[in-house]
Amino acid sequence: MPKRLLLTIATTLSLPGCDNRIVTTATTHEHNPMPLAATGVYAHDMINLEGNATSLPAGHVTLIVNVASQCGYTPQYRDLQTLHDTYADRGFAVIGFPCNDFGSQEPGDAAAITACATGLDASFMLMDKVHVKAGPNQSPLYRDLSQATGVLPKWNFGKYLVNREGVAVAFFGSSVGPMDPELTGEIETLLDRPR
Repeated sequence: MPKRLLLTIATTLSLPGCDNRIVTTATTHEHNPMPLAATGVYAHDMINLEGNATSLPAGHVTLIVNVASQCGYTPQYRDLQTLHDTYADRGFAVIGFPCNDFGSQEPGDAAAITACATGLDASFMLMDKVHVKAGPNQSPLYRDLSQATGVLPKWNFGKYLVNREGVAVAFFGSSVGPMDPELTGEIETLLDRPR
């Protein structure tokens, strides 16, 4: 193997944020009609970044992302907004969950997080900070996402795709961009499914 290729592979494997995993579950393309009430991950009550109780958007296809303001992947906010805007009229939403678990790259308060998102032209829904990593402080939402897919983010900007019934059907690692054709293809498949 050429020396240059070996160095590239070794460098990629040593960076914690270089997570290019794409994991899909067996339910991704199945259609099991369920009532569009709050089921699965949509049954979780959440607190938004402003401190208000809110619900996740039952009946939507949703991309749940653990975001951070001081990460090399922070520019993904722009593409996440583009993704949100592209499919919003078809029942799609991006929801960001600020998280300081990885490299302490989300140390700020709600005002700092909002300023970062606004500075990157992002206006999709942001929730209160959560803990993503397994342990006693882990968000119940992330516990359920992990159980459904068998995967937890290794870094900031891990992306869970959730169907209209609240079932997590795929995970896309940090280095899989929001406009990656595999991700947009999965979104379109879920949006095209009959209700």
